[in-house]
Amino acid sequence: MSQPIIFYDIPSTAAGCAWSHNTWKIRYALNFKGLAYKTTWVEYPDIESVCKEIGAEPTMVRKDGSPYSTLPVIHDPNTGAVVSDSARIADYLDATYPDTPVLTPAGTHTLQNAFRAAVHNATDPVIRPYIMPAVARILRPRSEEYFVRTREANYKKKLTEMEPTGEARETAWKECQAGYGKISGWIKEGDSFVMGDTISFADFVIAGELQWCMKAFGAESEKWKDMLTWNGGRWAKLIDDLKKYEGPVEEMSN
Repeated sequence: MSQPIIFYDIPSTAAGCAWSHNTWKIRYALNFKGLAYKTTWVEYPDIESVCKEIGAEPTMVRKDGSPYSTLPVIHDPNTGAVVSDSARIADYLDATYPDTPVLTPAGTHTLQNAFRAAVHNATDPVIRPYIMPAVARILRPRSEEYFVRTREANYKKKLTEMEPTGEARETAWKECQAGYGKISGWIKEGDSFVMGDTISFADFVIAGELQWCMKAFGAESEKWKDMLTWNGGRWAKLIDDLKKYEGPVEEMSN
C-alpha cells in the first residue's frame, strides 16, 4: 500500500476527538491491520454532502423513504474504492489486504454478523437514554445543534429529558448493566476475546461501544468507573488489551 487510506470520522471536544461507536470499530480495525490512514473530520451537518461528493453509498433509509448517509466511510486511493458502513468496510479491508491480520476469520462471517446484531439489541435500548444527552455535550457547536435538533425530532422528546431520574434512575442503570452482562455471558469464562485468544471484528464492536460510553460520559465519570467494574472487570480488561490498536491521539487543528 503506497498511499494512506482516508478515514472519515466525526469530531468532538473529547480527548482524542474520536468518540463514535461506529467509527471506532474501523479505527480499531485499521490499526489492528497496520494500515496507514489519515482521518478527515466531518461535522454532522456536512456528512450528507461529503458522502455525495466522494461517491459513498447511503447506509440507511429515513422514515420518509429517503436515503441517509452515515459514517464511517473510507476512501482507498490505492484502489479508488469508497466504502461505507462498518461491516462492509471490514470485509473490504480483509479482501483487499489479505496479508494483514484478519478481522473476520474464515467461516465466521455469518456468526460475526449475528453477534454484532445481538450486541446492538442487548445494549442499545438500555444505554441510549443515557448516551444521547451525553453525546450532545461533547460535540462541537455545529454538530451539537444538528444532533440535538434531529434526535429530538426523532424521539419526540428533549434530549435533556431522556435520562431517567428519581426512583427510575437506579433501575434503568441496572438494566444497562444487565445488557452488558448478556454479552459477557456469550463469551467463554476466562477468554479475553469473543473468539478465545483470537482478536476479531466482534471485539472491536464491543470496544467501540465502550469507547462511545467513555468519551461521552467522561473517563472520570461515575458511570464509566462503574462500567469498568461490571462482569468482574471484563470490559476494563478488554479496553486495556486493545489499547495498542487505538492508534495515535488525534485532535482537530481548529
